[in-house]
Amino acid sequence: MELTILFLRACLALLAMPIYLLSFLGIWEPFCKKIFFPFFLEKLTVIHNRKTKKQKQELFRNLPDFAGPSGELKLLEIGTGCGANFQFYPPGCRVTCSDVNPNFQQGLSRSMSKNQHIHYERFLTAAGEDLHQVPNGSVDAVVCTLVLCSVQSVSKTLKEVQRVLRPGGVFYFLEHVAANPSSWKLFWQQVCYPTWKLVFDGCCLTREIWKDLEEANFSELKLQHISVPLPWTPIKPHIIGYGVK
Repeated sequence: MELTILFLRACLALLAMPIYLLSFLGIWEPFCKKIFFPFFLEKLTVIHNRKTKKQKQELFRNLPDFAGPSGELKLLEIGTGCGANFQFYPPGCRVTCSDVNPNFQQGLSRSMSKNQHIHYERFLTAAGEDLHQVPNGSVDAVVCTLVLCSVQSVSKTLKEVQRVLRPGGVFYFLEHVAANPSSWKLFWQQVCYPTWKLVFDGCCLTREIWKDLEEANFSELKLQHISVPLPWTPIKPHIIGYGVK
């Protein structure tokens, strides 16, 4: 099986040889971050939101319950991208956006103009593993969707989540993950892994993110495995839920 995976990886790499060549020349990464990935993510956001609308509505339904003593809900979103989740946040919610890639301005501006029911506090250019610009215990909720697949360290990101949340605060997640062991879905994820990671800005297909969440010491963790109907892609398996600090 391993030889088959290596062979198919080589075949896929041959098909993507122009991108590998551009990467070798140092051209692909800046082009991907500035032009290709922001364009791709905005298109994916529309499709993914359509496929997960009911799940997201249910996921964020209890967000108002986590408002602070003042009645305001202070929310930090890690990996905001093009603002895929804005439409699901309650009116009056005060949102701080963060992303390691600052090149989503156009898509983000379009999403902000469509969702004026929430207040936008500021935008931070920051990795999920280093949110030092956000004080300890300063937010009521942290949201992270389709982001933990591409952070350098899931465990360090979750430690930062715990740090910035106030006691009793909540962390919401929706992430694509590794498929079931010995399944054909996992086989194709393993085949696509290197080329997918190169083309889609570091996205890792085979992370078992639920294990990191289970080890993150949330006082309460609600986690569900679901399948999102995204035909002809290796990112159908997802986890969805929330953890309380």
